[in-house]
Amino acid sequence: MAESSFHLIGAGGAGMSVVAHLLLARGAAVSGSDARASAALDALAAAGADVHVGHDPAHVPASATVVVSTAVRESNPELALARARGQRVIHRSQALALVGEGLDFVAVAGAHGKTTTSAMIATTLIEAGLDPSYAIGGSVLGVGSGGHLGSGTVLVAEADESDGSFLNYSPSIAVVTNIEVDHIDHWGTPEAFHRAFEDFAGRIVPGGLLVACADDPGAAALAGAAAARGIRVVTYGTGDGIGAGAGSGTNAGTGTGAPDGGHAATVAPVAHARLTIGGPDAAGGRGTLAVDGEEAELRLGVGGDHNLLNAAAAVVVACELGVPLSAAAAGVGAFRGTGRRFEARGERAGVRVVDDYAHHPTEVAATLRAARVSAGGGRVLVLFQPHLFSRTRAFAEQFAAALDLADVAVVSDIYAAREDPEPGVDSSLITARMDSGEWVPDRFDAARRIADLARDGDLVITMGAGDVTELPETILERLGAAS
Repeated sequence: MAESSFHLIGAGGAGMSVVAHLLLARGAAVSGSDARASAALDALAAAGADVHVGHDPAHVPASATVVVSTAVRESNPELALARARGQRVIHRSQALALVGEGLDFVAVAGAHGKTTTSAMIATTLIEAGLDPSYAIGGSVLGVGSGGHLGSGTVLVAEADESDGSFLNYSPSIAVVTNIEVDHIDHWGTPEAFHRAFEDFAGRIVPGGLLVACADDPGAAALAGAAAARGIRVVTYGTGDGIGAGAGSGTNAGTGTGAPDGGHAATVAPVAHARLTIGGPDAAGGRGTLAVDGEEAELRLGVGGDHNLLNAAAAVVVACELGVPLSAAAAGVGAFRGTGRRFEARGERAGVRVVDDYAHHPTEVAATLRAARVSAGGGRVLVLFQPHLFSRTRAFAEQFAAALDLADVAVVSDIYAAREDPEPGVDSSLITARMDSGEWVPDRFDAARRIADLARDGDLVITMGAGDVTELPETILERLGAAS
């Protein structure tokens, strides 16, 4: 890593703060700023970073490489100064790639499940004694923060498709959990979105591996196309996979890709890890995974069939890195979740409150189905904050159908993030399509409303990718005051 000084704009963000910690661990001088104070900024300061609240050109060292995310606008005063000075400006993903130089890079992509699957892989490798480095956009429960520079040879990281930054990586192992069209504001068309994943698979280093979920049509199609290009592929899922009769074994041979990037003359065999979800408590995380003719039991501490699929991906990756199947299956069982993924936040007056990052209709539906099991017969109440005007406009009907899986749903105003408001686009686009949705624009009013609707035995979920995560405390306080 040639650079020795970095300044991160938006250093308190989930992904950015992880990169900052890794840069510090590599011995770099790190400074940064964010619009407001946060626990993430406090942690960076404690680790030795020079961080500031508020954006001011005076914060930017003249010798630093400036790191930005897609959310940082060109009008930001710190970025404007860096441009005027001619300082090097790189994306967060490029900084992470610098941290990973010389390591086996495991990049986890997909519309859903990136954080959980990345954390499961890291946990499995930790349990196997490999001490991996990892960069995960959320804290890993039982392990600590989402960033760690280990002594081992592996770096595990989320690979973000939302802005195309996953194309800055050249992974040894690429995991694709699913391909469901999203982020049309960036990609423009579904076809462009799918092509980006093909390009991502094409960036796997020679001899590397694509691990893809055969239960997802998009990921399965990618696996087939990658195999036709000569890329080594292992799929996982509850069915027979896509390569029946094409070969077996996680070390299936590699064909020769066409030099023009088109179809290969020889199709690489596609191995498959088959997941069987079994037992009366399957939603609580029980199953069997068959890999290379061996079987191992999966016993997870987190619920949901989708998490069993994520665990299958983690086990396949660990096996590729030399961990025996039995040890990998045992290791993933140590996973206890990540921050903001069905994270318990407290209980008052017999009401449990959890917080979840789900912000796409498929994620919302999966979380609410898992919540139904977790509720144990009680009602499920959700306070949902939509994320992005473009996503709300594009998926209003799907959000409505997903939120109707709850017994009670309150929807607050949209969290704009990097977008400007769109005329005519607000959260009522969702609630107008629901059977029983209620739109309460102010998020704190929405929190008090959901607390007033809750009763003994209920499960309340705050859900979304914005500052809805601040609201569990408001709900718990309201519940405590009413009890």
